[in-house]
Amino acid sequence: MSKVRGSSSWRDELASLVSDSGIRFSASDPIEVSTASFEAGFASGGELEQSESFKDQIKGFAIAWGEILVDLARGCKDIVEQNVLTEDSYIVRKLRKPCAKAWAKLRYLNEFLPEDRDPAHAWPVILFVFILALTAMNLNTKNDSLVRSVKKVQIHPPSASHVLLPDGRRLAYQEQGVPAKSTRFLLIAPHSFLSSRLAGIPGIRISLLEEFGIRLVTYDLPGFGESDPHPSRNLNSSASDMLYLANAIGVDEKFWVLGHSSGAMHAWASLRYIPDRVAGAAMVAPIINPYEPGMTKEEMKKTWEPWVLRRRVMFFLARRFPTFLSSFYRRSFLSGKHDRIDKWLSLSLGKKDEVLIEDPKIEEYLQRDIEESIRQGSMKPFIEEAVLQVSRWGFSLADLQARKQCQRRGFLAWLSNSEAECMLTGFLGQIHIWQGMDDMVIPQSVTDYIARVLPGSYVHKLPNEGHFSYLYFCDECHRQMFTTLFGSPQGPVVEKVDIDTTPSKGNSEDISMNA
Repeated sequence: MSKVRGSSSWRDELASLVSDSGIRFSASDPIEVSTASFEAGFASGGELEQSESFKDQIKGFAIAWGEILVDLARGCKDIVEQNVLTEDSYIVRKLRKPCAKAWAKLRYLNEFLPEDRDPAHAWPVILFVFILALTAMNLNTKNDSLVRSVKKVQIHPPSASHVLLPDGRRLAYQEQGVPAKSTRFLLIAPHSFLSSRLAGIPGIRISLLEEFGIRLVTYDLPGFGESDPHPSRNLNSSASDMLYLANAIGVDEKFWVLGHSSGAMHAWASLRYIPDRVAGAAMVAPIINPYEPGMTKEEMKKTWEPWVLRRRVMFFLARRFPTFLSSFYRRSFLSGKHDRIDKWLSLSLGKKDEVLIEDPKIEEYLQRDIEESIRQGSMKPFIEEAVLQVSRWGFSLADLQARKQCQRRGFLAWLSNSEAECMLTGFLGQIHIWQGMDDMVIPQSVTDYIARVLPGSYVHKLPNEGHFSYLYFCDECHRQMFTTLFGSPQGPVVEKVDIDTTPSKGNSEDISMNA
């Protein structure tokens, strides 16, 4: 056993490490320490210190780095505030006016915020959620193939008839129903977004068309299906294409138009730009411009509320940044693979619509229609169509209201108190609208707005019906629509055969002899 003798310096050091026990040792008193017990105590204390120090080191390391980063951020902030964000700095002088102009233009967006929300706090949160939503929408999961089988898009051989338009473009179309000479009613149906001439009236029976004497003509919009693209398309040119098509297929009289969903946009255009050639309109869940200036704030709120966030984002991009739509389209219906139409178009569907699109027959029909729609593989016509929906149409729905417009010819006529010449303006034909009460794609508020600005229109509200359920593969629904539009079925027009009633020479002789 080794002997250790204390010293004055040793006692001071020991007193600083342990508490005072009240025992004092003189310099001459020997202190005996067991080497084995010292080593054992040192070993056990070392293990405890080692097991605790690893966690403490990690925690201390993280805290130290956090403090360093906080100090660094504060330092950078101070540098920026003292050198960059001062009133006299170069950056502030250059960016002050552009930022003020941009803020003035975007200030109208504050109207969409709740009244109790501060824009300075709300918009950063909205921007963060918007970026997060874009990331989520563009994220491709690797396990999609394990969830459901993916069917690839197929391009089918051309099957449409074509007419040559005055500007040299070809317009593809398709006919169903009775032939031209037996036509009692001509019905022209422009298709909706991500559709084609094959849509028409989905599931319509030819026998029903013949029963009412209807000739149904559908066509591909410019750039869709087999129709050539238009260099500068708008709703006026859309109405002109419809008129040229009617003339090219030998129709000189008035015709009816049928518009479903966004296809109603082109039907509205025909009522505005070629009203003298349109006998009437049938609208099923018709779209209007979601930024329609005539809508009140409450009507616009009710219109936007049922839509999912992605659909709202798509409308915003189409109105402000349409070039960004290409990335969405390339990842969805232009990806070369099939998927549900409500996912591609960001649609909210009611219960009846959900059941409908799960039907294999409906799914096959929709896939074939989409394949024809994207035949040309170009995203330009789809971007054009999306922009048309949200941009200024060149007219308001209120302009279609039939009204009497009177004007005097001059000052002398006013002095003579002569009656002013009056004429009817707007669309004078019938407008029938069918609206499903369970439709979340085109909510009921849209039809309510149309009924307000067009009080002469006929609105047919359909309980428990959705966006697709009333028009798609419903024989009874089709019969009800035709009966409402055209009355009782009268069949096709019977061709009149000219019979020569002039008696021949032989007949004259026979009559003379009998006499």
